[in-house]
Amino acid sequence: MASFVPTSPDTVEDQRLYTEARLVEVACLDCLARVLVKKNSEHHTSVQWSGRSQADCQEFQRRGESPGRRDVHKPCPRMMASIEDAVRAGDVPIGAYDGY
Repeated sequence: MASFVPTSPDTVEDQRLYTEARLVEVACLDCLARVLVKKNSEHHTSVQWSGRSQADCQEFQRRGESPGRRDVHKPCPRMMASIEDAVRAGDVPIGAYDGY
């Protein structure tokens, strides 16, 4: 349940921009899982996984089958390499625009 539900149109738009603006779809070069990515700086990468992309990720599936299950805080190294390739290719811009 949401702890804050915005009602002001300006606040709703700010929330949409914060969570959705500049997201770029990146496909894993290994398993073709697709995520949404935003880089606000060289050191900050935001990755949004959908239920489908988590199910498609072979690395996550392997981890989920092991004892202790998958550590949700560890990224998929193959996806991170794919994101880095997309950044180098200029497909994922770096830096916030208009605060987003």
